[in-house]
Amino acid sequence: MNWSDYPNFSAKEFDCQHCGANEMKPEFMTKLQALRTAYGAPMRITSGYRCPQHPIELKKAAPGAHASGQACDIGVQGAEAHRLLRMALEAGFTGVGVQQAGLGRFLHLDTLENKNRPTVWSY
Repeated sequence: MNWSDYPNFSAKEFDCQHCGANEMKPEFMTKLQALRTAYGAPMRITSGYRCPQHPIELKKAAPGAHASGQACDIGVQGAEAHRLLRMALEAGFTGVGVQQAGLGRFLHLDTLENKNRPTVWSY
């Protein structure tokens, strides 16, 4: 993948925090870069790609959106979280998870196409 196509992000931000692998999908990154450009402010990536052996993925029945290279978590809170949530839905992200309580507040964004899951959920 040519990371220069995503000037507001670096490959390192999306590396698996367990093994260092990075299998982000270009289609996802293109959509995320378009969102970042429209948003007009930095996005702090707290989780990008997760290999199937990542401890969080191992707790699931099957690897999730992060393991597919089609998801990331963005550290954001308050009014900015609301603005980014609205913009992500308008931009066509198909999955949005909201964690806005306690420490570690973030929005999960993904582009999976599974009609059996909610579009927006909370943690």
